[in-house]
Amino acid sequence: MTIAKKKICLCLSCLLLMLSILAKPVSAIEVRNKTEIQHEIDDYVIKNMKVNHIKGAALAIANNEELFYAQGYGTFSDGRDITGSTPFPIASLSKSFTALAVLQMVEKGLIDLDAPYTSYFPDLSPEDERVRDITVRNLLNQTSGLNDKVNPDMTNSPQYQSLQESNQSLNTVKLAIDPGTAFSYHNPNYQYLALLVEKVSGQSFSAYLEKNIFKPLGMGHTFNVSTTQQINENPAIPRGHYLLFGYPVNQAEPFWFIDGPAGIMSTAEDMTKWMLAQYNGRLLDPELMEQYHTAGQSSPYGMGWLAEEDEHGGRTISHSGIFWTYKAEETIYLDQQLGITMMFNSGLNAFIDYSAFVDGIARIIKGEKSETSIVNSRNMERVMILLVITTFLWGLYTHFRMNRSKKGITTGKLIFSSVGRLLPILILLFLSPLTTFIGAGRVLPWFGLWTTMPSLIIWLVVLSLVNITILVCRFGLYFRTKKRSNFETDAR
Repeated sequence: MTIAKKKICLCLSCLLLMLSILAKPVSAIEVRNKTEIQHEIDDYVIKNMKVNHIKGAALAIANNEELFYAQGYGTFSDGRDITGSTPFPIASLSKSFTALAVLQMVEKGLIDLDAPYTSYFPDLSPEDERVRDITVRNLLNQTSGLNDKVNPDMTNSPQYQSLQESNQSLNTVKLAIDPGTAFSYHNPNYQYLALLVEKVSGQSFSAYLEKNIFKPLGMGHTFNVSTTQQINENPAIPRGHYLLFGYPVNQAEPFWFIDGPAGIMSTAEDMTKWMLAQYNGRLLDPELMEQYHTAGQSSPYGMGWLAEEDEHGGRTISHSGIFWTYKAEETIYLDQQLGITMMFNSGLNAFIDYSAFVDGIARIIKGEKSETSIVNSRNMERVMILLVITTFLWGLYTHFRMNRSKKGITTGKLIFSSVGRLLPILILLFLSPLTTFIGAGRVLPWFGLWTTMPSLIIWLVVLSLVNITILVCRFGLYFRTKKRSNFETDAR
């Protein structure tokens, strides 16, 4: 063979190799043994559950056109195993189902995304005329102008009992901002959308979901509830927990009206079918499907999804679900046709990064190494226990030293020390508005604050009591010093 022919063959070989790579990227799952990957995932999940004191969880993985893995971890309180067919609350992951129901009505020409919401409810007579400017799209994108401060959700007492009752709140609410101007995550937006589906379809929201989404997708163990009380009363659902210094405390979920934004219960097996449907074209026509997976105009939050894109992972849609005793995380990598959902029977916690479970599993599937973070519940709770003990002992030592001290205290020192020691008390008193500021306007009830950060609250309480005791001692020392100084002046 001549040199020219060799060069031609080499070029053709390189070209064919490049075409084969471009035509169909070889996934890590296709190269590696499926069972080996599942074992690696199990090890990772179990290890992370252990260091974060999580009692039970369920994992769903969809890859390409198959149910890649549906697995349960842990047990019920009565010893029953949690499996891939065990129902869990998916909390705010429900919003993507509600958005889909609305878009199905749009596809049929029964709902206009840019029509005012009140046009479908002529009986509404809002005091704030801006309510009439809220469109269906605004509700989907969370740009209605409503937030938890002006329209209480979790802190609403008593809680609503029906979608119709929730809808009446629009008559008296005053919007925080004009509709369409800014993003503000607000659960009632999706209550209004659920009622819109009921109004247009002529069915209850639960019945609509069952007939038009769950049944067509083969999600035979998925269902919708209206309140968290129905979760507590269902023995098929593992009881939820919150963590107190890392110890899982069995706790019923507080009463909360969740129909529309957070009411769906599902299993790992069913959630794989839901994720597969996000990229197999079975849900909507292509144009609406594109809108369904697109970010909103004011934020990455689109229609029940957080829609993002990066140069490495491509397009992703994701959502998290939060209850006080349950948690859920879901990420779907659209371009890679990979979906991962995890559901937990422990709630929002300041020291647990639930999204790390999904991220770690994705790395394993892609053939990358995934390690447990040292910043986990076990390590952080140990720090908190040490802080509480150290604070208490420091308070005793300071109190003992002050009682034995013969030195006086000046007015300046008293004022300076008082300001610093009042800080933890002020943090406790203003903990709710602080979390609202950090949490982008979400207003949490005190029970929710307690279940989210009990060890931090206990430490702040101990620190506050120690500081109050020291302040009382300092004021006593100050007045004794004053009295002694006055006595010595008079004696002269």
